[in-house]
Amino acid sequence: MTEPEIYEPTPLAQQLSLDEQIRYLMQGCQYGPEGDPDAEQLKQRMEAELRERLEEAYRTRRPLRVYLGVDPRTSDLHLGHMVPMRKLRQFQELGHTAIFLIGSFTSLVGDPSDKDKARQIMDLDTVMANARTYTEQAFKILDPEKTVIRYNHEWLAKLTFEDLIHIASNFTVQQFLAREHFRKRYDKGDAIFLHEFFYPLMQGYDAVALRTDVQVGGTDQIFNIVVAGRKLQEAFGQRPQVAVIVPILPGTDGVIKMSKSLGNHIPILAPPEDMYGKVMSLPDHVMITYFKLVTRYMPEQIEQIERDLREGRRHPRDVKMELAREIVSIFHGEDAAKRAEEHFVRVFQQRDLPEDMPEWEVSHPTRIVDIIAEAGLTKSKGEARRLIKQGGVQLDGQRVTDINAVFTPDGREHVLRVGRRRFLRLKGTPSGEG
Repeated sequence: MTEPEIYEPTPLAQQLSLDEQIRYLMQGCQYGPEGDPDAEQLKQRMEAELRERLEEAYRTRRPLRVYLGVDPRTSDLHLGHMVPMRKLRQFQELGHTAIFLIGSFTSLVGDPSDKDKARQIMDLDTVMANARTYTEQAFKILDPEKTVIRYNHEWLAKLTFEDLIHIASNFTVQQFLAREHFRKRYDKGDAIFLHEFFYPLMQGYDAVALRTDVQVGGTDQIFNIVVAGRKLQEAFGQRPQVAVIVPILPGTDGVIKMSKSLGNHIPILAPPEDMYGKVMSLPDHVMITYFKLVTRYMPEQIEQIERDLREGRRHPRDVKMELAREIVSIFHGEDAAKRAEEHFVRVFQQRDLPEDMPEWEVSHPTRIVDIIAEAGLTKSKGEARRLIKQGGVQLDGQRVTDINAVFTPDGREHVLRVGRRRFLRLKGTPSGEG
């Protein structure tokens, strides 16, 4: 793609105010541990700088140059890899220049961030082979017709030893040894190889070569983006880039970062049914994180979901099914997502269910306790509450734990199970539809 020279606000950019654009672009961003005052201060500074750049784009009609760098050291991508790509896509949607940088040279070294030992040095042929597969998968998120693809061997391979001395003179050894992963290895007496220090220098120089306004990356990239990238841009007479930092996506265990080696990953090339099932296995407490980092939802949509969950208007299971549909549809399309959901309901939620069961029409949000009592599944609402407290009530195979839980009709059939042998098929259309 040829880089656009004139900024043309997209329909979305025209629809959103500047405040709304910043809210959209900063959604889910995190600059360090929760509650860390330094992290919050950095986030506020980056948000203020982003506002200046966006205002400047409108004033000068020059689109922002936003880049994401990836090292294709593997060809198997999972949802965690897609988080920064989703953020780059958001800048695309607002009309800015999205640069997808393949780390064809940085991959040879490998980023030591968050690693307790040196990475294996790769050869360029392997890196480039992975890059082709990586790019194909990235285009499931990025708009291929609006993405500029670059390779950093274009400039890094041309640097002379004199260039490297000039670049390195901007940093101290203490800055590198202060980083947690290096400090732990140093304290333990483990080897720290000199070439590992080159990585932040190379990544920082990428920002110089691309003359970027914004760089997107994960929290493990804060040093490389904020310290190395911004410092080198200033050293080369450029305005330092805005760092848009996203957290590392937790895996299916809901705690540890998503990783193929840990087996808690969701591959983006997984079949629709498998992807849907893996999303449904997520703990409830990470659902909102996934909505913020993986989906196409706007901030106000996610806030509405949070309110509905908090106030009991929606069951967590229904919200998680919505999340699973959205994620599967991103990578496989709407039809595949619908089939995956039908498969999940049929295989996992309706196993061991009787073929014939009474039906109950629900036309508006109703407490499950009220449905149970009114349908005659218990003698009283008090008995229904006791069963819920004892774990004896399930909705679509998921245990109901809140005595005030509300069932909201959505046009689909659902199965309510009370005790071992009492079943009720819930049907209904949301109020105002049909």
